[in-house]
Amino acid sequence: MTSERAFTILQTHVPASALEYCINLWKHSPFELKVTKSRQTKVGDFTSRRTKNHPRITLNNDLNPYLFLVTYVHEVAHLRVYLQYGNSVDPHGEQWKTTFTDLMVPLLWENVFPDEILHELRRHMINPKASSFADTILTQAFRKFDRNTSQMELSEVPEGSIFRLQGKYFKKGKLRRTRVLCRELQSKRDYLVPADALVSDVQLSLL
Repeated sequence: MTSERAFTILQTHVPASALEYCINLWKHSPFELKVTKSRQTKVGDFTSRRTKNHPRITLNNDLNPYLFLVTYVHEVAHLRVYLQYGNSVDPHGEQWKTTFTDLMVPLLWENVFPDEILHELRRHMINPKASSFADTILTQAFRKFDRNTSQMELSEVPEGSIFRLQGKYFKKGKLRRTRVLCRELQSKRDYLVPADALVSDVQLSLL
């Protein structure tokens, strides 16, 4: 992969103030960078393709610039750890946490992130989790800047309404702590869905 191709991808997806830094990360340890369609199970990943000579990072194409940036650095940290330790350490262990934090520190400024994200991100980076989505408050801060305004959190959907999630339609039931009991309309089976899950095609209940 050429640096020009990496530049084109990053220029489209990261905040302008972080572009040069992201390009330099790529130049330090070049890798194949690919943008994919949205995936329900992950927003990015790193793979070595079983050899250190062909590392690859993929990121979802629908991420807002700030989440794309953090995910990019998250995966670059995986690459750095892999190049140094191979598969001999925990993927999200202390080596990765230290590397991720070191790579993020130069970005934790007002000219890169909005205040709403920056405050929560600085807190999160004290002890970063394997996924930023495990940090509910940080996730909510990111979602304020999502491009897709047709989605909403399940917690905001009135009880009894119909909604779409992962290609299936559900009816919202009662809240049970942090999850909502929902019935999948086709199978009639009940599922506990996280209250902060993003859903679409909401059909409000008239009851």
